[in-house]
Amino acid sequence: MSDIAAAPLPSGLPLRELALRHGLGVAAERPSLAAYLTQVWKYRHFITTYANAKVVASYGTSRLGRIWQVLTPLTNAAVYFLIFGVVLGTRQGIPNFVGYLCVGLFVFNYTQAVAQNGVQALSGNLGLIRALKFPRACLPVAATVTQLQQLLVAMVVLLGIVVVTGEPVRLEWLLILPGIFLVTVFNGGLALILARLGAKAADIRQVLPFVLRTWMYGSGVFYSVDVFAEHLPKPVAAVVQANPLVVFIEIFRSALLVETPSMLPTGQLFIMAGGWAVLVGLAGFVFFWQGEQGYGRG
Repeated sequence: MSDIAAAPLPSGLPLRELALRHGLGVAAERPSLAAYLTQVWKYRHFITTYANAKVVASYGTSRLGRIWQVLTPLTNAAVYFLIFGVVLGTRQGIPNFVGYLCVGLFVFNYTQAVAQNGVQALSGNLGLIRALKFPRACLPVAATVTQLQQLLVAMVVLLGIVVVTGEPVRLEWLLILPGIFLVTVFNGGLALILARLGAKAADIRQVLPFVLRTWMYGSGVFYSVDVFAEHLPKPVAAVVQANPLVVFIEIFRSALLVETPSMLPTGQLFIMAGGWAVLVGLAGFVFFWQGEQGYGRG
């Protein structure tokens, strides 16, 4: 093959030099990391359009349509309140358990939905991948944007819930904006990681629900995070409290709930959240980029 590429044309130029002169490259060659990021940015309109279409399609066949974006989080909150707050009594010692539960549930559901959609972002769109040329990272990123739209609607519902349950409107509410940004960067990296894993091993989709369920119980969604310190050895409790979802949920709780004590000072929570967002966001993008050439093959 190298001899063919080096063979001169009638013009006297080797094939390789002629291709380079006219801006041609190796087919299916992986671009550099910076070039790949630029490509994904150029497809931002495709990402948002695709995400919007997914949201519309998910509610298009139901009679109430996008009203389910409001009804779904409210129904989930009511069910978990009945089970954990009333039956199991985990609301003891938490001043505003309804608000506490809803904050944890809405934030965790965002990450859970991104993970569930991210793991099949490639394997569920093989026809699109094989038919069109575009940076494949657009698909898990679009899965994240789709769920971000759901979160924004859920946040409006959540603000209404905390007001109804007695929480005052205050400036600290603005902290949920950087909180949303950081958890979205984290979720985007997670979606990229799971998309590559799901494309190579279909069994990941079967294991993921068990992992997410365990993660939920270890994230203080239904009970106070103080339980960790009370029932676990200090080193283990410290590791559990560093759980990224515990950190993100605590940011939202400290912003929206007045009397609920925070696990750590707000500044420290944001430092930890920023660290998790940068780590998982960058690692996810690089990990996905490394497999770019193989997506949709086989």
